[in-house]
This record gives sequence, structure tokens and C-alpha cells, in this order.
Amino acid sequence: MNLQGILKDIREQKFAPIYLLLGTEDYLIELFKTEIMSQLLKTEDDQLNFSSFDMNEVPLAVALEEAETIPFFGEYRLVFIEQPYFLTAERKNNGIDHDIDSLMKYLGQPSPSTVLVFIADVEKLDERKKVTKALKKAAKLVEVKPMGESEVKQYVGQTIQSSGYEIRPEAFDLLLQLTDLNLSKVMGELQKLFLYASEDKIITLNSVKELVPKSLEHNVFDLTNDVLSGNGEKAIQLYEDLLLQGEETIKLNAILLNQIRLFLQTKILAKLGYQQANIAETLKIHPYRVKLALQQVRRFDLSRLEEIYDELVENDFKIKTGQIDKELLFELFILKLSAQAKK
Repeated sequence: MNLQGILKDIREQKFAPIYLLLGTEDYLIELFKTEIMSQLLKTEDDQLNFSSFDMNEVPLAVALEEAETIPFFGEYRLVFIEQPYFLTAERKNNGIDHDIDSLMKYLGQPSPSTVLVFIADVEKLDERKKVTKALKKAAKLVEVKPMGESEVKQYVGQTIQSSGYEIRPEAFDLLLQLTDLNLSKVMGELQKLFLYASEDKIITLNSVKELVPKSLEHNVFDLTNDVLSGNGEKAIQLYEDLLLQGEETIKLNAILLNQIRLFLQTKILAKLGYQQANIAETLKIHPYRVKLALQQVRRFDLSRLEEIYDELVENDFKIKTGQIDKELLFELFILKLSAQAKK
């Protein structure tokens, strides 16, 4: 059953004795936690029936003892077990000695008056372990893995529509770009946009530009596009704005270097026949970043990107060794590349 189906059951007071949240999407984890807490902890007395234990700090036996305790003035006790690293291949030096045997016994006969939630904020568990197999068999598995591009678009689009709002296509694209297609970031920014558009219920491009901040990486991405498109004046203005915001030239040069490296890697892998998903997996980056890079590198020869990369490496060395004024060097680099792009 998917997350929405599980949340529907929870709202209908249909609780499983054990849940296993598996995945690293913070927004979906918090969504589940908020929903189950709102349904089980409705009164002040219910709050006494809630406990959360971090397995990096508390022995598993303490959490299990809490799970086996009768609820206090309530129907259910809710217990969260967070960071259950004993379900993974991770090994901790001087870590807590957890009582796995007691957990195995509990999984075989869980308390009917306790809802026990394991929150495994990891990509995968160690399926070779007996306790992992037993937990997956006893628990209701809740997938909270990061969504793909189409899934995020669908989820966000449905959220906007069900909230009674409309978003312009160009505003939607910019919102996804500025949030790196990260669901947690998108949903956080949506609340500001909803408030801003509370009168006409329409989210425009201007509202996204005004309210959704650009990260340093996005600003450097824009600077890269300006330089490679021959828009030197705009690139210089953006560079000066970043300096006024307290950014360092050496840091900007390093990020720009990483950006061109990404372009190079993407170009090479694409020429070898790799698709977007394969490139993202190979480079260990979000597929949306690969998509944007692919759109950019079509305009440039591989040799041109190699020249730019080599010059950035040389500039990095000159800046670090103090051979030339760093601001002057960076501005000359921007103007030089912009002039070459116009030819």
C-alpha cells in the first residue's frame, strides 16, 4: 500500500501495531509523523502516551519497555524508534549494545495497545540480517523515498489544485528549478506562495521570483549561462551582487569550476549513449540537475568546455597563490568568455 493509502487508514483510525518508514524524503517522513500523532494524541492525557527514542543515544530495551507499557488514560501508546542503525550494514565504534533478541520476541507478539514506528532514514536496510527480515514481515512498510521528476510534479500539482490554487506553467517550472525538485523544499516554499496569492489564488512567475530565494549554486548557474551566452554585463552585475552579499571570489570560482565539470561529464556521458537517469546514477546527483546540464551542453563543443575548465583550474591556482588580484582576474575571465561567446 502506498503512503496516501496508509494515511487514509490512519485517518479512519485503522492502525497497524508496527510501521516501518524506509527512505530519505524528509517531507514524507514528517507528513506521516504529523498525521499519526494528530490521530493518536488528541488530548493532553494522550501526550503522556507518546515517546521517541534515538537508537544512537538510548538502548533498544528502553524503547521496547515503553512499547510494552499499558497506555495511560488512553487507548493507544505511540512509540517512535529513530535512527535504527542496527537494521543497516552500518557499524558503530563504541555504539550502544542493543537487545535484538527482545525485539525479535516483540515482533512475534506486538502489544495490541501500542503503535510502534521504526523511522529508518536511509536508502536501504541490510536484508541479510534476521531482524530486518522479521521487521519487514511484521510491520506495515511505508515507502518515503525521494520521488522522481514526474512524481514530484504530479504531487505538487495535485497539492496546489486541492488547495484551491492555480499556478502558471512558467511559474511552476521556475519553482521546481529553484528548489532542485526537492519535495521538502517545494512544499516549504508553497506555503509562502499560497499566502501571497491568497486573494486571487493564482501563483505567477513574478511571485515565484520575489518569494523563492536563489541558492548560491543557482546564482552561479545563472552566471554561467550569462557568460556562455555572451551576456558579460549581466554576468558582471550578478558577480558584484554576490560580492556585496558577502560571497568570496575563490568560492565562486570553485562553484563555477564544479559547474563546468558537470557540463563536461554530462557531455561525455551523453556522447557515450548514457540517458539522463544513467548519467544521474553515475555522477550521484539529482536527475533534474542532469536535465538542466543536458539542455546547456548541446550548444557547446567538448573541446570548448575543456578549454574553459582548464582556464578555471589555472585561475584557481593563481588566486590561491596570490599571483593577481582575484576580483580583477575573475572579471577579466567573465568578459573574455562572454566576448568569445558572441563570435
